[in-house]
Amino acid sequence: MKCEMAKDNVILAYYGELPDELSGPLEQHLMTCGECKDELEILQGMEIHLATLPVAEPTPNLLAQSRMRLDDALDAIPAHGFLTRFRTNFFIWMGHVRSAPALATLLVGVGFLGGNFLNRYQVANLPVPHQGPIYTNPTQSVIANVTGIDRTPDSELVQVHYNRMVPETAEGSLDSKEIRDLLMKATTSSAEGVRANSVQLLASECKAGHECSAREDGKGVRGALLVSLRYDKDAGVRLKALEGLESFIAQDQRVRDAVLEALAHDPDAQVRMAAVSLLTPVQHDSSVRQVLRTVSTQDENPNIRTVSFNTLQGSDSIQ
Repeated sequence: MKCEMAKDNVILAYYGELPDELSGPLEQHLMTCGECKDELEILQGMEIHLATLPVAEPTPNLLAQSRMRLDDALDAIPAHGFLTRFRTNFFIWMGHVRSAPALATLLVGVGFLGGNFLNRYQVANLPVPHQGPIYTNPTQSVIANVTGIDRTPDSELVQVHYNRMVPETAEGSLDSKEIRDLLMKATTSSAEGVRANSVQLLASECKAGHECSAREDGKGVRGALLVSLRYDKDAGVRLKALEGLESFIAQDQRVRDAVLEALAHDPDAQVRMAAVSLLTPVQHDSSVRQVLRTVSTQDENPNIRTVSFNTLQGSDSIQ
């Protein structure tokens, strides 16, 4: 308790109006602060001196004037700071807790339950450590081919050498290099459903900003999407590849060339339409304008011709 607050509480304590929860802190402060103790002694001395004087009844006018002056003085007192109000409210609250053991027990229980819940929440939201893929190897597998046959002379014993085709499964995060490598291999699978799923997953990784950087050897996730865009026979797979390459068209010349090639030569109108929309951010590029001019006059689809012409007009206005 600071002296400013203690001096106010001394007056309240002298006249018996200080709350019980503030009495203890005030007594401790008076034991260590001589200035505030002198303030209390001055009050006591003034009371003794006033007790020797005759008591005169105040007039009604004096009472009215005094009340008005008191109200004005109270209004002029500046408001206590935040820390002062906080300390006062804290001691009042502690007094209530001391006088109510059941409330203290309830608060302890709430604190325990809250801490337990917070601990469980933190444990549940801890980052999951990266784990490699989990492979499964069935005990039974298909015989792939026979590599040799040996017969023991003068017996019925024959040794047949063969290879088995062992199917395996890998389970892991999309951020795992092993899983990404398997997905890139799946883009060239003979099964259309497998190719579509793998290209969609790789495209979603690129759109989410995950590992999709360009490599000089043309491999990697972005390279696999470029191969699918150029050579996959399924138009749906090519559309998914376009979605994954969208964010790289402005910075990667190989991506831009592949999209221009799709716009000029892809047999599917939906793929060509998607390619036009992807070229909007780079419509001012000279190679892009050249392809747009050709498509706007020669494409068999009127909608594509119209969209290409409008995009070309926009690039011309920019220039």
